[in-house]
Amino acid sequence: MSCHVVRVQTDYEKETDFTNYSTYNYFDDMQSGLSELDEKRLIKIFDLGMQNKGLLLSEEPDFLINIQGGIYQAPRSSTVGVGVGGTGRNVSGGVSMGIPIGQTNIQREVVFDFVDSQKDVLIWQAISKSHLNENNTPVEREKKLQAIVDKVLSRFPPKSRK
Repeated sequence: MSCHVVRVQTDYEKETDFTNYSTYNYFDDMQSGLSELDEKRLIKIFDLGMQNKGLLLSEEPDFLINIQGGIYQAPRSSTVGVGVGGTGRNVSGGVSMGIPIGQTNIQREVVFDFVDSQKDVLIWQAISKSHLNENNTPVEREKKLQAIVDKVLSRFPPKSRK
């Protein structure tokens, strides 16, 4: 996965009428898994994106948002294979191994759950995955979080597929 690519998967409750939702807030006990500074950046960017969609932050929201994140090491995509084998008199054998090449690929996954505040049911979910460079500057971190939010919110509300 390229350093600049943000991949997003979404799912939603197909019976939900998303036009009924105009206000939101965040879970009180949200554990984003992000650093405190990245969480503040993400919330600020996310709030602006929601406003651009006509949704308002409210103390009495129609739905609540839970954001959870994690970091993991993705398998390296490039390896060099080395094989040794031999045969003879009905006996055969072989040895093979892959030697990883390239840099470690650290990925960040951020999950956005939208939960109906009255019914307490999940109505929409987005899972984003992107490369993480822990040495990024604050400006670079903000740009990456902006790319995540842009891609996530480009899929909300979902387009009806009847």
